[in-house]
Amino acid sequence: MAASRGRLATVMATAALTAGLVGGCGAVHKAMDCVHTADTIADSVTDLQQAVENAAHDPGRADSALDAIEKNVRKIGDKTDDADVNKAVDDLNKAVGHVRTAIRNGDRTPDVGPVTDAAGELTKGCAK
Repeated sequence: MAASRGRLATVMATAALTAGLVGGCGAVHKAMDCVHTADTIADSVTDLQQAVENAAHDPGRADSALDAIEKNVRKIGDKTDDADVNKAVDDLNKAVGHVRTAIRNGDRTPDVGPVTDAAGELTKGCAK
């Protein structure tokens, strides 16, 4: 009887440890996805900056960069429940919207600073 209680305690402890490790791995995987996607967004922000600088030669490139940022921001927003990351996602979406509106209104050199700042905050949020 004592042996079976000991075995049961060992099994319970092993199950608890395994659950903790699996849960931890899920969190690590989620964080790595966030960091990877944030890195992709940073690349898209760089593309946006270059597109804005060359808007006279290729006005559609800025729209493509904005589309890429929005697509990747959605990926992060759909996968996270972190308040800081969600705030950064919201801020980035707003900044992208302002740049898109400026371009539609004929601004050939919209301020992309807020997009860059929000992308930086997103990266910080994912890395914590």
